[in-house]
This record gives sequence, C-alpha cells and structure tokens, in this order.
Amino acid sequence: MSASEVKLSAEVRTEFGKGAARRARRANLVPGVVYGHGATPVHVNLPGHALLLALRTKNVLISLEVEGETTFVLPKAVQRDAIKGFLKHVDLLTVKRGEKVNVEVAVHTEGELAPGGGLLEHVLNALPVEAEATHIPTSVSVSIEGLEAGAAILAKDITLPEGTVLTIDGDTVVIQIVAPQAEEPADESAAPAGETTEA
Repeated sequence: MSASEVKLSAEVRTEFGKGAARRARRANLVPGVVYGHGATPVHVNLPGHALLLALRTKNVLISLEVEGETTFVLPKAVQRDAIKGFLKHVDLLTVKRGEKVNVEVAVHTEGELAPGGGLLEHVLNALPVEAEATHIPTSVSVSIEGLEAGAAILAKDITLPEGTVLTIDGDTVVIQIVAPQAEEPADESAAPAGETTEA
C-alpha cells in the first residue's frame, strides 16, 4: 500500500520561544522546522488539525507550500505533550522525487493460522526499507494462512512494492508462530507436592 500525498500550507515563523509557541498553539498552529539538502532550516507554523490528520498516515508525504513555493517533506520527529497529547513541534525533512530514503514500514498479517496452530508473534512490527521518497509504502502485507507452530516468516519472504528494498538481512525473522504454553510438555519437577504426572 503506497502513501498518498497530503497538501498543507505553512507560514514562516518569525517569533520564537515558549511564549510564541503558546500563542501559535492557541491559534491552532504547530511550530515546525523544515530542513535538508544543505539548505538553511526554515521555521514555520503549520495548521494543527490538518497536520494531525496527515500524521495518522505513517511516512506520509507532505506537499508543503511556504510563501508560494512548494516542497515535498517527510515528518522526521514529532513532539507531543506527554499529558494532553497535542502536537508541540514537528521536524520536516525536505525530499525530492527520485531520492531514496530509509524508513520503517508497518507489517500487517492476513489470513488465519492452522487450527490449534499456535500464537502469532511479531518479532518486528515494522520493516526497515529503502524507498523512493515520493513512493513510500505505508504498509506491507504477509499471509499467515494455515501456518503452524514453529513456522517463521523472514524479511526476504515479504513481497515489497517495486522500487522498495530491504535494509536488513533477508534472513531476519519478522513473524513467528509459537506453541501455546498449555501445549508444552508438563515438567514433572514442577508438579505440586502429592501429585504425579501419571494418569
């Protein structure tokens, strides 16, 4: 699944400090900085609600208009208030079409395990990959249909969109099926006193 492009407009920020940040948040604006490609960082205020919606998509590509110029940016660091959860600040990295970036892509499972097949364990919830900045997948899917305890899905087993490549060893375990605890053989030494494991 590939990320969609979100258009946002921002205004250049001329006031700095906690007071300015508080005033911006009262106006439903989020302070941010746009940087990358050796350019001087640009401090901006972004529309709070629209930014919040955009950030719901992991690795979202934002087409950002500042003073009539449009640039592609990726969110790199997002600060939220620890108690209230509102956005405090966002770092945005400038990217260009065709440029490769390293990101983590969510791994989703499809299908059902074999009856009594065991428990699904995500060793990695996200897959480190290199992708074209303007075509970053939001997630990848893998089938667990009919898998039994002891089975494992490796990074190289996951089909990636064209132009996306792994940045970890292909033999890395991403998902494994483990036997339920109840099905493990009883340990005789752990049996309560007075009981035996014999019928």
